[in-house]
Amino acid sequence: MTGPGLGTRLRHLIELLDGDVAIVEEELGLTGFRPRYAPFLRTLATLGPSTIRDLAKAVEVTHSAASQTITQMDRQGLVSLSPGTDARQRIVDLTPRTRALLPKLEQAWQAAEAAGRELDAELPYPLSEVVIAATEALRRKPLRDRIRHNL
Repeated sequence: MTGPGLGTRLRHLIELLDGDVAIVEEELGLTGFRPRYAPFLRTLATLGPSTIRDLAKAVEVTHSAASQTITQMDRQGLVSLSPGTDARQRIVDLTPRTRALLPKLEQAWQAAEAAGRELDAELPYPLSEVVIAATEALRRKPLRDRIRHNL
């Protein structure tokens, strides 16, 4: 047996990273925040009210993934949703509560980025660069094509 596969190892790595970020956010009084919310909140803080489609593009996730995350954030009162120019479009904005928390969130995000740089420096290859290179390689040739080739 060779041990866990790549997907299992990546999921475990994400659990370690996200779990520790969530613990620190909780310690800072940011109850209910999840690490996956950060790129959406940061984008909204920068761009202002945006459509889910625009957020998905900016955060580089699928529309479906963005919609699910935004729905969770709406339930927690972190964002508000309003109708867009047509019935299918929804505009996402930060709530006043979230705007008030932005300085504390920004502090947590900056500390997490510094910790990521520290982690990168300890590794034989910077994880951030490996992730970017892997993403680009999979855009050129998706894993499904690689699997089919090996069948």
